[in-house]
Amino acid sequence: MIVEEHWWNGDRTTRGRRDVYIRTDGRQWQVQAQIGGATGRSKIQDCPSRGAATILAGAWRGSGTGWRELPR
Repeated sequence: MIVEEHWWNGDRTTRGRRDVYIRTDGRQWQVQAQIGGATGRSKIQDCPSRGAATILAGAWRGSGTGWRELPR
């Protein structure tokens, strides 16, 4: 899977860091929500389309203002 989009909540602490990714292999789409950085826990949800993945990623980010999109 290739990361198409990546957002980070701006918290540098291990406990507070949150990341949301949209990933694809060209046929399937997934959204991954990760808590605690690279060694933390994550949840992956399959989505039927890029549009559905974008909606889910937005919902998982919530209304917090600290989210930043990171370059791929």
